[in-house]
Amino acid sequence: MMRKRPAVLIVVVALLLAGCGYRPLYSSSAENQGVAAIMASVEIPEAETRVGQIIRNDLISAMRPGNDGAGDRYLLNITPVMKTTEVIDKKQPSTTRESVRLTVAYELIDQQTGQTIHSGKTFSQVSFDVVRQPFADTQAENNAMERAAHEVSGDIRMRIAAFFATRA
Repeated sequence: MMRKRPAVLIVVVALLLAGCGYRPLYSSSAENQGVAAIMASVEIPEAETRVGQIIRNDLISAMRPGNDGAGDRYLLNITPVMKTTEVIDKKQPSTTRESVRLTVAYELIDQQTGQTIHSGKTFSQVSFDVVRQPFADTQAENNAMERAAHEVSGDIRMRIAAFFATRA
């Protein structure tokens, strides 16, 4: 009896998911080309800042693997703003913490019509230790900036994928 229970539960869950219209985000079918194919047609212009380059490279790697840029239908503009603030630590005067807050506004434009079809804003906040050693402090801040950029690029990619999935 106990062995049948998990099998019955799996069948019930599968039927419920089929009935609610659930489908995987990156799936494709005969009637649509799939989110992955649409995302491969998104052009991402060169970035002016290092954090912008990291975000752009992450998005290109995830959305356009091996794509040569042919057939770019959409344009994704990203505007990153990074701010570092000091977090006071009264217990250890020789060590403090700082926080990097990366906010990115993004805009997805249909290049055929020139209209913005989706836009949004996302952020990431990452803390790091400042130990009063110039090289270590610089490396810690760079590492925090890179971690924030990776988090933000993943969020933008998922939001755009969800947007295209609802349009398909």
